[in-house]
Amino acid sequence: MPLLLHATAGWILGLFLGASLTPRGQSATLAPAPWWPALPAAMWLAVWMAAVAVALLGIARLVRRPPTARRWRADPSRAVGAVAWIGLGLAGLLFGTAAAQQAQSCRVAIVAALARGEAATLRFDGAMPTRGAASGRSARAPVPRGRGEVRLVRDAHRCAVPATVRWARAGAVLQAGDLAPVFGRATVTERGIRLEVDSVHTVTGRATWRALRGHTGATIDRLFGDQAPLVRALVIADQDGITPDIRDRFADAGLVHVLSVSGMHVAIIASALLTLTAALRLPSAVGVTLSLLLVLAYVAMLGAPAPAVRSAVMLMVVRLATVGQRPVHEWTALALGAAIPTVDPLVVVDLGWQLSVSGMAALLAARAVLRRMRPDDRFTRAEHLSTQDGKQNGTRHGARHGARRLADRARHWVLRRRGLSRWLVRETITGLIATAVTVPLIAWTFGRVSLVAPFTNLAAAPVVAFLQPALFLALLASPCEPLARLFADAAWLPLLLLDRLAAVGAQVPHGVVPVAPTRVTAICAGVAAVAMVGATAARRVGPWLRTAALALALAVWAPLLDPGPGVLEVHMIDVGQGDALAVRTPRGRWVLIDAGPSWEGGDAGRRAVVPYIQRYGGAVALMVLSHAHEDHVGGAASVISALAPRLWWESAFVTASRGYHRALTALRDGGQAWRRVGPGHRWQLDGVTLDVLAPDSVWSAAQQDANETSVVVRVSYGRRRFLLMGDAEAREEAWLLERLPAEELRADVLKLGHHGSRTSSTEEFVRAVSPLVGLVSVGAGNRYGHPSPEILDRFAARGVPLLRSDHEGAVVLRTDGQQLEAIAHGDRWRVPDRASLLPPLTLGRQFPNGANVRASRTGRRVARAHRFAHRSLGGAPPWSGIRQRRSSRSNGSSSSRSACSPRPPANCPASSTIWRWPAR
Repeated sequence: MPLLLHATAGWILGLFLGASLTPRGQSATLAPAPWWPALPAAMWLAVWMAAVAVALLGIARLVRRPPTARRWRADPSRAVGAVAWIGLGLAGLLFGTAAAQQAQSCRVAIVAALARGEAATLRFDGAMPTRGAASGRSARAPVPRGRGEVRLVRDAHRCAVPATVRWARAGAVLQAGDLAPVFGRATVTERGIRLEVDSVHTVTGRATWRALRGHTGATIDRLFGDQAPLVRALVIADQDGITPDIRDRFADAGLVHVLSVSGMHVAIIASALLTLTAALRLPSAVGVTLSLLLVLAYVAMLGAPAPAVRSAVMLMVVRLATVGQRPVHEWTALALGAAIPTVDPLVVVDLGWQLSVSGMAALLAARAVLRRMRPDDRFTRAEHLSTQDGKQNGTRHGARHGARRLADRARHWVLRRRGLSRWLVRETITGLIATAVTVPLIAWTFGRVSLVAPFTNLAAAPVVAFLQPALFLALLASPCEPLARLFADAAWLPLLLLDRLAAVGAQVPHGVVPVAPTRVTAICAGVAAVAMVGATAARRVGPWLRTAALALALAVWAPLLDPGPGVLEVHMIDVGQGDALAVRTPRGRWVLIDAGPSWEGGDAGRRAVVPYIQRYGGAVALMVLSHAHEDHVGGAASVISALAPRLWWESAFVTASRGYHRALTALRDGGQAWRRVGPGHRWQLDGVTLDVLAPDSVWSAAQQDANETSVVVRVSYGRRRFLLMGDAEAREEAWLLERLPAEELRADVLKLGHHGSRTSSTEEFVRAVSPLVGLVSVGAGNRYGHPSPEILDRFAARGVPLLRSDHEGAVVLRTDGQQLEAIAHGDRWRVPDRASLLPPLTLGRQFPNGANVRASRTGRRVARAHRFAHRSLGGAPPWSGIRQRRSSRSNGSSSSRSACSPRPPANCPASSTIWRWPAR
């Protein structure tokens, strides 16, 4: 294999270890590590080490002994090559660690600067469509959201951090490409920061390529209507408008890679332009030059995503080698395409880059396998003699060569194919190898393995090949509206066909295998995939295949030794306008709370909850029904039938809901235990304690509305608490405040009652709970207006972030009993403790036209006092922003919350009933 491939493999492995093992997403109360002055030295040291290692590899290749010398000492080039490869890995490890440390320091510095009331420059990339809309329309959210990059110059060093942007209130929004100083508050996450903008200064500049991408997105919305989210993903790599059900459908069908701009898209664009120039009878050099320029401009407009850069580099290398008549090895082109994007070392932990490189490696491996199937006269006689020798020397040799004869027959059968049959066989083999190589990444990220992926990709490839040029022609013709509409209408049928292919592939019985791989399993599967690729390019395939077999055996047996995640997880499943929460214990067992809504012909239990639980694996030990309204109990019957929970809890407030009747019928048929619960009931499982706080039978008997009889559950693990309110409203909250002391209601996470309605989450109740994070399960664009603006302002005034299913999709909160971590919208961050939270302040006011009024003298004095308080606490909190309503500046909540200390779980009352689940 080429020398450059070995060098790139060692470099990338070191980068991956350095970037992935460095802690990320830490709390912003940590002081920034002083890595900025040290980073240039680390970079130069890493580059020097890499250069020396590459030189050693070259020397080892030059002094390599012939293959006859098989002893290690007889071939010192192997030792030199091993030392060089290790040196490259160490250089990559140093470079990746330094880059990860610098990125973390930049995030912490930007969050701290915003918390001190300083401005940071935001480069806005564009607004994000609303997630979770059932129709797939690209309607914008009422409160704008978007993506961008936050920049800050500190001590002559410039930080540029990717950010998910949200505005504190509805109003004017920046346009794509705008550069403007902003004030707000932010949170350090694994990928960057989450920024909530309070006020914006006047636009100071404009990023041309970002603005062009935003203009292209607006053109797509105008031309394609309901199909715009899919077109955005195919053309400008904007997946924010893709709804969760569409993404799951493409993932189940094995077509999720189509939703990102990768090598296939870039190759189609270049090939289309080459075809056009050839039809115009232009010289080939002109066509190659124009295609390369178009690809470079296209990649720049997209923001240079790693998959597109990889494809562009490989295309450029191959085209230039063809024009210069200097043949280049295909693995060398892949090595260059994989290595050049690592100018940004953290790209190695990006899923798009990983899928792009592994997918291209799988395609090259498939080509190598197909080349080996070609007949070679030099080996025909040797194979015949060895077969005859095996027959004469006994059964052992005959059995050994039987597999070879079977492989020869398969190879000859493939080679006898002609025309369409030959193409189908070749593409199926390629698809099988590509699926096997990318399975570890797909399983780790999406929690499933698609068995139909080779066949769906075979059907989707010609559709995308026709669709991509049609979409670009529609965009190029956008100045002429009738012509653009013509091309857009021509692309309508292929878009529909692509979506139907994904739907059909996702509905194939047993076509998708839900998996929940552990880290050890994923690593073993990745090693097996690398070994399989190596076997296709190596002369001796035996060692590679043995390595792959051993890694696969470890991957199969590792889950049997896994005791569970080892942490408590609370999952808010995205079921639209309804509720479905799942508590996963440290040993991997589940407690389900509600099951989402139902509709004509389906329900969220079958469509969302059951696949979600099966994707992770584990038994359902308990199911709790908060109350018998259709948006909570509609999917319960499907969950009971599919997952068979051992125990059922509810308040027994009977309603006429059809979903409630189906759930009770399913319980009776399945033989599950039924319990009516009230205050004092406690249940313990794998170190997790569930306490029922409300309602009691006297309260329930006096109610007319089922919302006021919601089962309120407190989940405790270590020093962390989660308070789950169902649809409890103000009257039940007041009943809890009267009956229980504030310490019993205090919780780190509050799941808001009634989807954030203004009839719930009163000021007194929120003050008593004093949450760090709020959860809102709500459907996108719902007709009820949930969550209420009053509730949003109430939590914003306290500096408590709200994680909403309509914005984030599924949300996961993890805790080991001490630290609390949030996972939402593909990002991860650590939630700070109460001691680091302070109410936000207002430094300015934003007018409807987007102009900003600077802070008054009084506001500046308050800001100085606020900064002094932060220094006294020893850190800058991520959610302690700079905005506070004038009426809440002296409410006293700051001192009371900062004085809170960690609390042990409350003891169970003497009259309580305790259920203990038996240990395994």
